[in-house]
Amino acid sequence: METSAYLNGVVEQTSTFAGWVDGADAKAPVPTCPQWTLADLVDHVGSTQRMVAMLVSERMSDPGEAFARYVPAPSDPTRWAAWLTDGASEAKQAFESAADDTPVWDPSGGAAGVPFWSRRLFGEASVHRADAAATLGVPYALAPEYGVAAIEDWLDTMTSEGYWENRPDFADAMRGDGQTLHFHATDAPGEWVARREPDMVVLDRTHTKADVAVRGPAADLLLALSRRRPVDALPELEIHGDRALLDHWIGHMDWVTG
Repeated sequence: METSAYLNGVVEQTSTFAGWVDGADAKAPVPTCPQWTLADLVDHVGSTQRMVAMLVSERMSDPGEAFARYVPAPSDPTRWAAWLTDGASEAKQAFESAADDTPVWDPSGGAAGVPFWSRRLFGEASVHRADAAATLGVPYALAPEYGVAAIEDWLDTMTSEGYWENRPDFADAMRGDGQTLHFHATDAPGEWVARREPDMVVLDRTHTKADVAVRGPAADLLLALSRRRPVDALPELEIHGDRALLDHWIGHMDWVTG
């Protein structure tokens, strides 16, 4: 997906999210993020979009200023919807003023800049909308091509050099000697093979035999890989091979409240 498509998706999903949480119980616990209430979830989504908008619009090379200007969510849940949609609109406008090669800080370790952040905001919206759905008991749906894009964001971010450097506990858990996991979306083009090496996880977009393979609808794959729903609660997923390897992988996908 191109930057503009990612941001259109961010606006669309944030609008849905905003409609769900409008006037809801701020203290409601988020079952998929046990440390959070609904107010925490709303604050994270909207404030992250605003900080990224600052990074991109002001071409920041250091994230410190954006963090210092953190904009918290309103305490009144009846103001959440407008606050969220305004933040998504600000983010879209910021990206429209930048080119993909505009220098902007990002945590990937690969100087990915604007493309990184457009994809990251999209992935955030996709996963955190699932958190809102679980909290409020509403159905979660995601178009297959959106599901593939969100999986790409999740896997690419989790295997990035920057994430490994910033999360040594995760890196230690993911080190291996060549074990492979194959994730295959069945309703839109999307396949990934993750190979656990001693110093990194190598991510390929290909079809090949692996130690464990997981096939199914893209939205279900996303929910499983992001630990938003247990694998066994997603009956359309097919698992072939080493289930313990899959359980180890998902068990360390503990980037739950970020």
